[in-house]
Parts: sequence; C-alpha cells; structure tokens
Amino acid sequence: MQFSLAHLSDLHLPPPAEALSMRSRNMKSFLAKLSWHRKRKRIHTWRPAAALLADIAAHAPDHIALTGDLTNFGEPAEFLAARRYLQQMGSPNDLSVVPGNHDVTIPLPWQDSLGQWRDWMCSDAKEAASGAEGFPFLRRRGDVAIIGVNSAVLTPIFYAGGAVGDAQRQRLADLLELTGRQGLFRIVLIHHPPTMSRGGRRKALRDRAALRDVLARHGAELVLSGHHHITRLAGVKGPVTAIPSLGVPAALASTVHPEWAGWHLHRIERTPAGWHLTSTLRRYNPISNVFEPAGDWRFTLPVRTDAMPW
Repeated sequence: MQFSLAHLSDLHLPPPAEALSMRSRNMKSFLAKLSWHRKRKRIHTWRPAAALLADIAAHAPDHIALTGDLTNFGEPAEFLAARRYLQQMGSPNDLSVVPGNHDVTIPLPWQDSLGQWRDWMCSDAKEAASGAEGFPFLRRRGDVAIIGVNSAVLTPIFYAGGAVGDAQRQRLADLLELTGRQGLFRIVLIHHPPTMSRGGRRKALRDRAALRDVLARHGAELVLSGHHHITRLAGVKGPVTAIPSLGVPAALASTVHPEWAGWHLHRIERTPAGWHLTSTLRRYNPISNVFEPAGDWRFTLPVRTDAMPW
C-alpha cells in the first residue's frame, strides 16, 4: 500500500475588497486589518498561488490537508472567497481542512463562517457522528485515517493561542484507539502544534500537555500543523516510539516571513517491517517562480501489535 498526502497551511488568502474596510466588528479584527495594510499584504500575495497549485498537481497526491488560517480577519466575505479557492484546489473527497486562529477572529454564526467549509471538514458518511460542529472528524482513505482537530478559539487581542478542550480530546482518544486497532496510519491535523514553538505562550496551544497525553496513551503516526509559518520537526511521545510532528511554512508567503512559501509532500508505504514515511519540503523560489525540493525526512514507524491482521 502506498499513499501520498500534500500538507499546506496558513494561506492567509488576500482578502476581497468588501472585507478590507477598517470598520471592524471588534478590536482584534481592527488590529488584524491594520497589520494587513501595514505589512501582511506584501507577504501573503497571489504571486506563488499558480505555482503552488501547479506543483501540487504535478505530484498528484492522493489527498491534500490544509491546516488553517485561510482568512486574515474572519470576515464573512473571506469565508465565501476561501470556499471558492477550496473548490479550485480539490473536491471535499480529496481535500481535508481544519480552521486556524485567524479564521475565528470575530464571533459569527457557524453558517456564515466555518460552516462555509463544512464539506471539507466533516467525517465520512459511514463514520459515527462527531462532536460539536463536527470535530474531530475522521476520514479513511485506504489504510490511512485522517483525523481533523479544531484548535481555533476566540481569544483576546494580542493573543493567538488555541485550545482543543475536554470533549474533543475524549473523542480524539476514541478515534485514535479505534483506528489504531484497525492497523491504520493515523494522521492528526491541527492548526496549533502540540509542542511549544516560536511566539511562546502567546501563540501556543493552551492544553498542549493534555493533548500530548492523549497521543502518548493512544498513539498516532503523524501530526501535521501550521500556525508558526516555519518548517519544524518535533517528536511527540507515543506509546512505543516518538510521533513525528511537522509544521509547514505559510503557503503563499512571497517574502521571507520567516520562510518563503512552502508545502510538504508525505509518502506513506506499508511494509512487513512497519510504516515507511518520507516527508519532503517543497519551497518557493521567487526568482524562478516555482516550488523546488528543499530536503526531506525519513521515518520507520511500527504498526500496533494489537492491530487486526492486514
């Protein structure tokens, strides 16, 4: 069995004109717009967009994972524009999305905000019902289980952290245990990484220790996140061996902030010796306007000993 997955994050899609008014719903939205006009509009641009889609298409991944921050201010017009972009990127069957902190900058009804992306953020029809607003969701693709966790919560100004919460963690534990016993390669998608990274507590996952405890008890084979706009590999304790936790640069960063745009291609192969995972960074070259390979990581991960035969 072989399976490939493209991971990208933090698109911060250039907002439509109707979302750019400085008349804002709260102070956090106002500050986000001020940051966009002063700085971010020169960082997250459409320039790498065509090259990004072309590079992903050239590698023909079996699935695409997008770990949040499609928007900048969380305005209704941005959710509609992002939905159109998702339709261009892939069908709901081929693309999975979890939200980021920028996507919940202001309180909005579900149907006017994240509900616009629900087709890309829901469990397969045959799976059991998920928790509040559909998280965590479970999607099975061959021998791979894709589990989407929502860490995006409303926060005060100057704070960009996240939280998973008790209900999601319990549901996640159940899903990891179920899919682990089925011998699946379990990929957890979450915007905020489960370990501390740049930005300190202000940007960290508030209940990261509790999330790591779930992973330590029930295991996973890969954790994918975004949020910090950097390429980052960390190990998270698992029941038997460390779980690779990979962060990815902002997908449309057309300047060094702090890295050029990038995405990761993960190739998963099941062998008698266990899971073999190769993760390759594809980084944007602004001179040639193409994405190029910029290093890879290779892992061999065990299959659970109590998994059902395959």
